[in-house]
Amino acid sequence: MSMDEGKRMEDDLELKLPELLMSDAVQSLHAIVDHEWCSLQRSACQTAAGRALWNHVIHDPVAEILAGKSFLRSLYEKMKTDKLNNAHEVSGVILAVRTLWFDSKLEAAIDSFGDGESQVVLLGAGMDARAYRLSCLKESSVYEVDFAEVLQIKAALLHEVTQSPKHRHIEIKAKALVRVPADISDGDWVEKLKRSGFVPERKTIWVLEGILYYLHHLHAMQVLQSIAANCSVTQTVLLADFMNKSSAALSTSTFHFYNDWPDHLLPTLGFSSVKLSQIGDPDARFGLLPDPQNLFDKLRSLPRSVQTNPEDGTPCRRLYLVQASGFPNQTIS
Repeated sequence: MSMDEGKRMEDDLELKLPELLMSDAVQSLHAIVDHEWCSLQRSACQTAAGRALWNHVIHDPVAEILAGKSFLRSLYEKMKTDKLNNAHEVSGVILAVRTLWFDSKLEAAIDSFGDGESQVVLLGAGMDARAYRLSCLKESSVYEVDFAEVLQIKAALLHEVTQSPKHRHIEIKAKALVRVPADISDGDWVEKLKRSGFVPERKTIWVLEGILYYLHHLHAMQVLQSIAANCSVTQTVLLADFMNKSSAALSTSTFHFYNDWPDHLLPTLGFSSVKLSQIGDPDARFGLLPDPQNLFDKLRSLPRSVQTNPEDGTPCRRLYLVQASGFPNQTIS
């Protein structure tokens, strides 16, 4: 056994990976992810790994299986190094805060709709398991939209989970779950959504978590415009995260769309109310940023127009968490 193999075995013991993750069926499915998926598709498993390793606050019962060993190991190593070095922020904390923010805003939006069935559309759903973990979805139909190959692997992994004796208690908490194979950069994804049972006249929450910045500007704007068009038909809520220009510049080959002022953009598209938060704001902390020297609080202390931190000359890389809403016959201020 090589030193690398020995170290991986040691890490796996520390990780306490579930037995199901070691099964031939699950490993063969993740081999397809590792060897055949593009970087955008693999980001779905990276997100699941973050939810799995921050499970003490997110409580995702299937995240480990959806993430796979390689992504769990990679993030675990980064988190372990951060803790050993007493880093001001631990790897994955952005993802944890972002997930909890979306969870809380989704539940609040459903409550605001009152009685009656609502719809939740997860665009670029990836390995999102909200339909399996959020009881607030019990009266909602959930539509997961993503590439066909992503949804197929996800469904196969979840089948392995529900067939496992140790996981048979895991079941869908949403009223209904519909998977819609579609590329949201194509113009026909809305029609595919409708053909899958989506009702445009029904109150809807659109969840765009970790997806907009992967799209090219034209496609991102088309997606936002398509959602905004629903404001003239029914009560509509958009939950989305936006990178600013400095964040997108981290990898111009990966990230394409950015907006420094999404709270200014969305009203021009038809949303009457827009609320913006940053990581570290009172509604986007969740007790996960205890170090007073953390990067996010430093960024929040600077005006959003500032592109470079005057203290150290580093770019001000921001992630905006945005809630927007609209309804028929609204007045846009």
